Amino acid sequence: MAKQSAAEQRDRIDDLMIQMAWSRVALGTASFLAPAVTARLLGLGQGADPGRDQLARMFAAREIVLGAGYLISKESGRRTWARLGLVVDALDTVAGLKGRSSLPFRAVAGITGAAVGATALGTAKVAKDLR
Repeated sequence: MAKQSAAEQRDRIDDLMIQMAWSRVALGTASFLAPAVTARLLGLGQGADPGRDQLARMFAAREIVLGAGYLISKESGRRTWARLGLVVDALDTVAGLKGRSSLPFRAVAGITGAAVGATALGTAKVAKDLR
C-alpha cells in the first residue's frame, strides 16, 4: 500500500471530522427534542425524570453548537472548533470513567467509547493542524 501524502491524510481526517460534526448535530437535535427517548436508548434510565431531561437538553445544545460551528467554519475556524471539541470530548471521557461504577455497563461503554473515539479523532485533527 502506497504511503499517503499529508494533504491526503488531512482530507481523510477532515472528512471524518465533518461526519462527526453531523453526528453531533443529529444526536444533539434528537436529545433536545426527545431527551427521555435518547436517555433510554443510551441506557440512562426510563420513565419520567425532569432533571435528567433538562441535563440532556443542555448536553444537546452543546453538541449542536460544536457540530454546527465546525460545519459552518472555514479552515482556520475549523482548527479552533476542533480544539474546543477535543477539550469537551476529553472531559467527557474523564466523566465517563468517573461514572463507571454508578451507571449500567452498557451506558458507560457506549458513552465513554464514543467520547474516546471523538477524543482520538480530535487529537489527530489538532496534531495535523499543528504540522
